[in-house]
Amino acid sequence: MAYYQNIFTQVQVRPRVPEHGIPISADARVGKPFNSYLFGLIGNGQVGPIYGGYLGALSLACGLIAFEIIGLNMWASVNWDPVQFVRQLPWLALEPPLPKHGLKVLPPLNEGGWWLIAGFFLTVSILLWWLRLYRRARALGLGTHVPWAFASAIWLYLVLGFIRPLMMGSWSEAVPFGIFPHLDWTAAFSLRYGNLFYNPFHMLSIVFLYGSTLLFAMHGGTILACSRYGAEREIDQIVDRGTATERAALFWRWTMGFNATMESVHRWAWWFAVLTTLTGGIGILLTGTVVDNWYLWAVKHGVAPAYPEVFGPIQDPLKLPLKATGATP
Repeated sequence: MAYYQNIFTQVQVRPRVPEHGIPISADARVGKPFNSYLFGLIGNGQVGPIYGGYLGALSLACGLIAFEIIGLNMWASVNWDPVQFVRQLPWLALEPPLPKHGLKVLPPLNEGGWWLIAGFFLTVSILLWWLRLYRRARALGLGTHVPWAFASAIWLYLVLGFIRPLMMGSWSEAVPFGIFPHLDWTAAFSLRYGNLFYNPFHMLSIVFLYGSTLLFAMHGGTILACSRYGAEREIDQIVDRGTATERAALFWRWTMGFNATMESVHRWAWWFAVLTTLTGGIGILLTGTVVDNWYLWAVKHGVAPAYPEVFGPIQDPLKLPLKATGATP
């Protein structure tokens, strides 16, 4: 008899004949399936077959083109030195076009042209992958919850690199490709617009981000705690007494006063995760287009306190004349 195992067990159940799944029309699954011991430690040990298809192939091809453009530009920035490329990789960047180019379709390659080309192929790759997810869900008769959750993340990506720059009238408003340069852009963006922490949609995004971690930890911890009673078999557990599901429900009812169901906790987690990027994208989109200074906006609407005017009234630095700010035209 094979007992139902959890993540901590060393016993791995491997079928003699790999599972190929239900038959589907226009089958494009490729690769000979095999078992991996390492994968078996954290989930199902079978690897493959994977569904290829023309959408998947096109998405990977476009993603590879974008990856190579970004990587080669970063490598060129250190004079093609492989040692310095590896050493400085976290600080290297492919920057968007200069402000003087506005929304020019193709500025000079070394002044943002490569960024636009890489962004085009990366965006096409992401959108093709979304379509692949949607079509695979439909082919298997599933709901489309996964592709729509992915669409929420795509929304934030498009706001940062496409929609907001269009509304601001310049590609220079977009985010550079790179690890630390992207983080530097975020810090500078917040400072420029009066501290993004006062943006109410940023507040909501953080609430949903932290809420997602809490919900997933609560759910994961509950199921793992009940795994000795077969908590992974959620559907089989619902109608029986004394099962892991009932024990989990009792635990939360006893400690918190009420409990989620096996379905509702996943709905909560889905919505919290989706709303993280959805509200975040709205907050970014409003910054600079509707609100120029989030701190002054917060003071005006009673969200933040008005600090004492030690050095005179607080003014929006973006609205001061160049001479008053010490800047040169």
